Amino acid sequence: MLKVRLQRIGRKNDPSFRAVLTDSKNSTKSGRFLEILGTYNPKAGEAKFDNDRIKHWVSKGAKMSDTIHNFLVHQKAIEGKKINVLPKKKPTLKRKELKAKK
Repeated sequence: MLKVRLQRIGRKNDPSFRAVLTDSKNSTKSGRFLEILGTYNPKAGEAKFDNDRIKHWVSKGAKMSDTIHNFLVHQKAIEGKKINVLPKKKPTLKRKELKAKK
């Protein structure tokens, strides 16, 4: 399955990313991709994506990562709600529940 996701480029302590079309089985660090679809520089806060090519590949059956989806929703390139990409926290246990488990 093809996937549109971010691939880190740039040196240590200077992150920058490119949006690539790759096979989902490839590792993000493998460097193998089919097409570059945009860039994202978090230090400058600029994100440039080729929206036409991303829509073309999605119509062919490619899936977008949640982060790419959120960028495109923010830029109003696609319609929809943003997806929560933060890790889920475990529910906190109250003191009484902790004592009961001991």
